[in-house]
Amino acid sequence: MFKKRWLFLMLAGTFLLTQAHAQNVQPRLHVLDNGLKLILVKRTGDPSVACGMAFKVGSVNERPGITGISHLFEHMMFKGTTTIGTKDYNADKKIMAQQDSMKALLRQEESKMRTMERLGQIDDMSKRENLTPRYRELEKVFDDLIKQQREIIIKDELDRIYSKNGGAGLNAFTGEDVTFYIINVPANKLELYMWLESDRLLNPVFREFYSERDVVYEERRLRVESTPTGKYDEQFESLFWQSSPYTWPVIGWPSDLRAITKEQADEYFATYYAPNNCIVVMVGDLDYDEVIKMAARYFGRISRGKNEPPEVITTEVPQLAEKRMYAEAETNPEVRIWYHGVAHDHADEPALDVLTSILSGKTGRLYKKLVLEKQIANNVSAGVETRKYAGIIRLSGVVKDEHKPEEVEQAIYDEITKLQEEPAGAYELQKVKNQEAAGSFRRLQSNFFLMLQLGIYEVNGDWNYINTYPPKVQAITASDVQRVAKKYFTRENRNVIIYTRKKSAAPEDPEIAGLSEQGKQMVNMMTARLQQTNDAAQLQQMISMMESRISEAPEDQRKAVEIVVKKAKERLAELESRK
Repeated sequence: MFKKRWLFLMLAGTFLLTQAHAQNVQPRLHVLDNGLKLILVKRTGDPSVACGMAFKVGSVNERPGITGISHLFEHMMFKGTTTIGTKDYNADKKIMAQQDSMKALLRQEESKMRTMERLGQIDDMSKRENLTPRYRELEKVFDDLIKQQREIIIKDELDRIYSKNGGAGLNAFTGEDVTFYIINVPANKLELYMWLESDRLLNPVFREFYSERDVVYEERRLRVESTPTGKYDEQFESLFWQSSPYTWPVIGWPSDLRAITKEQADEYFATYYAPNNCIVVMVGDLDYDEVIKMAARYFGRISRGKNEPPEVITTEVPQLAEKRMYAEAETNPEVRIWYHGVAHDHADEPALDVLTSILSGKTGRLYKKLVLEKQIANNVSAGVETRKYAGIIRLSGVVKDEHKPEEVEQAIYDEITKLQEEPAGAYELQKVKNQEAAGSFRRLQSNFFLMLQLGIYEVNGDWNYINTYPPKVQAITASDVQRVAKKYFTRENRNVIIYTRKKSAAPEDPEIAGLSEQGKQMVNMMTARLQQTNDAAQLQQMISMMESRISEAPEDQRKAVEIVVKKAKERLAELESRK
């Protein structure tokens, strides 16, 4: 039986190895005079084009005092332009000038309250009972200006324009290294896309800036502070990074979100949203020459940034001793172990990828040993996260009842020690390489995910990583895996957080029990947000968008998305029953 399986594995491996080496995505590249880069891939068969606008900016480019500004900009870029999003731009402009003047006065009071908080005269300046009388007076005037502006604003006009013209999936996301704006448009509407997106860069209007800042602050509360482990996860990541700008969260620190000014936002936009810091990626049924002409006509109108975005200089210092954190939360007992890894496209990335693949999955060593054989864990995982400037090697185990996190922790170390002392077998190594090759091939099938990969890889260094990385994985040997296991899995490079369940904690929702921790957090966060949503039309639109994307979601996230859709439909039914 083993010989038959070995023969099948080797035959399958030969085919997939050929596919991996043959992987050859060759886009048409073009750089406009202002520095904007186009990455274009023609694919027929689908009368639509997956379009993305990627900016080389994320939380890593921020600094203390303005953390969260990259994510705030993701929101602001949907607020419209001089022609989109308002009934009367002149009146809109006048109101915004008055808001800025009023905010300058409010900031003077905020400075006083920060001093009061520092001296212990008040406990928390964000509490309403601690606001100064003068602040309350000014706030009333400012709130009135917000109401005036909302009377002339056209909400979500950009989305409506796209929807009327067959566009779907208008969205954006912000990460540590990138901010990405995405949509699918019919092939015959590419000129509309060019005009709308270039107008967002050429004539942006950051209307509702301060109220949107409050929206982001609330999003932070729902995503971080209202989830069982969110605030602990955030603190653990800050413990992990000592000097790197990855130490602060993408969503920003609360004190910064309350204080970011319009002037700081304008400066940030001028630096990082310049065309020379932007990559436009299109994959689908397109004509290369025609797209380049349209891009020159519309995006070419935008001037190159006056100053080049500053280079990220501060790197992570070597960790000298193990760091540990213990937390009680309303969650299942769990241990998470993080080691400092490598940056994107580092020479050791392929070997670390193979190493963690040997450990992860239902056929991986951790699952076989901890879940099936020892039965001390309900779920285990291992993986590598490579960011532009640094990386993380993550291992975790959810503890089974009657066992302790320390048992799971030690069992994980035992499996690491085996990798350090004994070379991985040829069969096991080939199995992982086959899985990696199959995954690389699958990720090419969707226009949408190909567009995302090309954009992110170019932001991180080079779009051609999509072609060069798979062969590197196939070339990894058992000695490579053993070498990186010894190099990175050291005690002084280790960070551990152990979660124990609060005695008062409610049992976990059985519907999400089988999800990864990331999936559980996403469902919990979205469930909390759904309970805050009272607009049935907006909820229906969100459901439609998620349903259209379920099939494209990675397999390990699909179940979480399905659960969120189900809960969204339940919330929609609840709202409609009140009518």
